[in-house]
Amino acid sequence: MAKTYLGIDVGHDMLKLALVNGDVVKKTATTPMPLNLLREGKVTSTDSLGTLIAQTMKENRIHASRAALILNSEISYLRTTTMPRMNAEQLAYNIPYEFSDYITGELKDYLFDYAVIPDLPAGSTGPEPDMTDTDEADAEDAPNRMHLLVSAVSAEDMENARQTLRKAGLKLAKAAPAECAFLSLIRAYEARTGEKDREYCILDLGFRAIRMYMFHGPRHIATRALEIGLSSLNDIIAEAKGVDAHLAHTYLLTNFEDCQTQSWCTAAYDNISVELMRALNFYRFSNPDSQIDTCWLCGGGAELLPLRESIRNTLDIDVRTAEELIRDGAALTDGFDYVQAIGIALS
Repeated sequence: MAKTYLGIDVGHDMLKLALVNGDVVKKTATTPMPLNLLREGKVTSTDSLGTLIAQTMKENRIHASRAALILNSEISYLRTTTMPRMNAEQLAYNIPYEFSDYITGELKDYLFDYAVIPDLPAGSTGPEPDMTDTDEADAEDAPNRMHLLVSAVSAEDMENARQTLRKAGLKLAKAAPAECAFLSLIRAYEARTGEKDREYCILDLGFRAIRMYMFHGPRHIATRALEIGLSSLNDIIAEAKGVDAHLAHTYLLTNFEDCQTQSWCTAAYDNISVELMRALNFYRFSNPDSQIDTCWLCGGGAELLPLRESIRNTLDIDVRTAEELIRDGAALTDGFDYVQAIGIALS
């Protein structure tokens, strides 16, 4: 019997909730985040966020006991690695050392998890071991290696997450970075459609940054963050209208006085699109076997039709919105807002 989870995506700008049973989305809800409740990826008040989640659930008649949480990229670490084949106990001992160059604190203060990455088909692009034609010993040893997606988050941040959810009457059942949520969506999508091992480019048009996630089937290949997001549009509108950035963001989302189509905004859209094209070209240069032909948009920026059109006109691949990856996603209102919350809740 399929389990029901409440997927929770806590953004700088919006809180997104998605109630999911199996791979069926039952309800979605969103509400604005209070100013500075999330700062540099960390929740500044677990009580306030817990109360906000509880209120949003009540207002939208959402009933759930188990929660699945997206871990903010600013407080979690994720990487692919290759290790000799070993059992679970050996992995638990060795995986923390994969983060020794990334984590500044003590490894003992962090929690770690992993997933085994399926082998790629011959000739495909992906996180394969580094080998050369002359490295015959490594080639012979390849079957004895395992490819892993490993993650880390501080024990303190996880305890804060549990406290937040307890305040909302929820139990934390699972938590993972956004990449894991997208992988769940891709696995479910390929199971429904019969497609196998296609390449996926998912663009999360966020408030602070835009993130480009690259996958080959159910395998994470790369993530790149572009330090440009909706906040840059807020600054432009604030200057043009003579208002503060917070009010400018309201203008942007409500298209006040048709501000979304003003020349100063369209120039910013084009700049964002060019940066995305550069990132895509760099990925292709680094992965010459790539045959990526489609990207999917999600996040708050996907709500802006002029931005979507600018990206569609600039990129030389098919541009779609990411609710297409969700079962019956076309029936969801603004489904691209809930992609991560839905993905993390998939059981």
